[in-house]
Amino acid sequence: MEDIQKQIQELVDKLNYYSHVYYNEDNNVISDYEYDMLMQDLKNLERKYPQYILPDSPTQRVGSMIMNTFNPVKHKIKLLSLQDVFKLDDVRAYIENINKDYTTEYVVETKIDGLSVALEYEKGVFVRGATRGDGITGEDVTANLKTIKTIPLKLPEKIDITVRGEVFLSKENFKKLNDEKEIYGEPIFANPRNAASGSLRQQSSKTTAKRNLDIYVFNIQECTEKNFSSHYEGLLYLKKLGFNVNPCVYKCKTVDEIISKINYIGEQRGDLSFEMDGAVVKVDSIKIREELGETSKVPKWAVAYKYPPEAKETKIKEIITQVGRTGVITPMALFETIRLAGSNVSKATLHNFDYIKEKDIRIGDYVKVQKAGDIIPEVVESNKKRRDGTEIEVEVPTVCPVCGSSVLNDEEEVAIRCIGIECPAQQLRSIIHFASKEAMNIDGLGPALLELLIKEKLISNIADIYYIGFNDIVDLDRMGVRSANNLLKAIIKSKENSLDRLINGFGIRHVGKNTAKVLAKNFSNMDELQNATVFQLAMINEVGEVIAQSIVDFFSNPQTLDLIARLKSAGVNMNSSKTEVVDNRFEGKTFVITGTLSKPRNEFSDIIESHLGKVSGSVSKNTSYLLAGEEAGTKLDKANELGVKVLNEEAFNDLIK
Repeated sequence: MEDIQKQIQELVDKLNYYSHVYYNEDNNVISDYEYDMLMQDLKNLERKYPQYILPDSPTQRVGSMIMNTFNPVKHKIKLLSLQDVFKLDDVRAYIENINKDYTTEYVVETKIDGLSVALEYEKGVFVRGATRGDGITGEDVTANLKTIKTIPLKLPEKIDITVRGEVFLSKENFKKLNDEKEIYGEPIFANPRNAASGSLRQQSSKTTAKRNLDIYVFNIQECTEKNFSSHYEGLLYLKKLGFNVNPCVYKCKTVDEIISKINYIGEQRGDLSFEMDGAVVKVDSIKIREELGETSKVPKWAVAYKYPPEAKETKIKEIITQVGRTGVITPMALFETIRLAGSNVSKATLHNFDYIKEKDIRIGDYVKVQKAGDIIPEVVESNKKRRDGTEIEVEVPTVCPVCGSSVLNDEEEVAIRCIGIECPAQQLRSIIHFASKEAMNIDGLGPALLELLIKEKLISNIADIYYIGFNDIVDLDRMGVRSANNLLKAIIKSKENSLDRLINGFGIRHVGKNTAKVLAKNFSNMDELQNATVFQLAMINEVGEVIAQSIVDFFSNPQTLDLIARLKSAGVNMNSSKTEVVDNRFEGKTFVITGTLSKPRNEFSDIIESHLGKVSGSVSKNTSYLLAGEEAGTKLDKANELGVKVLNEEAFNDLIK
């Protein structure tokens, strides 16, 4: 029996951990299918040995634990979870069991993979929206929900009603969001569900608004002024009120119709605009629902069928390499076309070259392919039994396949990265970074305009910015004489920037704005930095051997030398200007700056450094002060948690008077 207890404890610990990172950190550690299988193992053990059920078992609660980021909201009607089944025979058994005692119709709907919320209306006006949380208490995210265009802020009828819906990110907007995050070198979301959750729980509703979230409303939680005889009738009423109702809803009378619709949804899921993770079967009659009731966790009148991950075998024809916008070189398998999760698939990422080696995948292999989360195709394993000796092992590239530059084996990421600053695959991201506020701060030169300049072949690298002429840009879309003149003035002004801004603008691996400032203080000009050795750089405090090697690799690349020569010719400042020290009142003090302030952050950084203080990018127990402007986010929460002194702009100004 000790072994049983140990198994249960291990399963509980694993599932609680996976649930925590999934719901509260918007991160996937394992696939939904693997999680479901572990949950089934736990339920089976608890069913056989109920005496060993632990109080913190995930089977004993409805949903995720709530975070303390937003104000808590107690739901008037519990937002229950659903009982999951994984076999069509189990769906059939569930329906036949209800049909023994009741005569009812059923509704089959897609189970949208998003974040469940409750929307409250008083006299037809949207007053509050909350996440599901643990089913009893959620988080108040009203301001963020108001940014979703498909949520009506006022209904055509002055009624009190609470509805439940699923906030999600369409597949198209999910791709756009990840493309944008990749451009800026930020971690991408694993799936639309994580993206929707992370977007809805932003501290700033402005950020949420940019994410283009959507919602499908699927249930009336409470409406004392109206009575409905069926769930389907309620959905029609919600549609009449202007709610965006789940479009995939089917009324069924027999168990065979239900199974047929589940199979139909499964076949169509690849063509849907949103991601789904199952099909929900619901009793349509409200009266019968009330008689069936619910457990403490799930309603007895509904069940969710979870589709198994579909996998098929195919033959790899070729393995090519692709260069991402951050320079990472990724192997891609091209194989004979197969149909998976409703769509044709002929290629899949192989992640990295260590993955190929670990799985022993070769050109010509027969491999099993499945869709991770029904979205991204992946090669799971090769079928070594079908090898005939003609298969070819994959060689790790030594140069970039796009620009021919040297590559760097990045052990931190288990990745191979192109370090060519002029690599066409990285041009948009590198130029966006160069022009950003943190680097050269070229006002008006944002991502949209840069994309247009690249498309029109006016620029292909950062040096080209300084060779743009008035006639090149005046006739561009949404430009004109005034905008063209302002942009050229901003470009000319940026030539006078400090050396640290230029160093940061290069986007050298491991070198951010703070390290760039350290380098500018230790070298009087670009030539000195360019000729520095690993030993010289590593001896500088806050640099170290890893960063030193990255800097030397960057400056030894012929592309870098060509770029610097063109920047010099354009008149871009290459000399360091020492920060004038006013006094030492901040010596030994570390500041973190966050939020919107009256001046650019770099101006506050300069003031702090002129008083011998340091500026860091993250809050820790060693932080002395957090300078917080409007819309300060998670850094403010972390500072309050650690007891770091928080200053507004007025208090900061008092310190330097």
